[in-house]
Amino acid sequence: MEDAATAEISRGQLWQWLHHGAATADGVPITAERYQNIRDEELAKLGGPDEGRYREAAEILDTLVLDDDFAPFLTILAYPLLP
Repeated sequence: MEDAATAEISRGQLWQWLHHGAATADGVPITAERYQNIRDEELAKLGGPDEGRYREAAEILDTLVLDDDFAPFLTILAYPLLP
């Protein structure tokens, strides 16, 4: 449960930053393009999006942070993917 709560807080923060014009401490705007570049860098560190189920996780996160509307719970999108 703690992992889900941490993920909820993190994705909520990302959504807020992207949709309310946040910037880094050095003034770089946090944009969808910047998010996608960082996501791709992190996926590469994990062996690429085709390693494990990272592609599915990235697609869920993309939906949650890039959509115009804030989704109520990330688990709603994730539960159907559980074995």
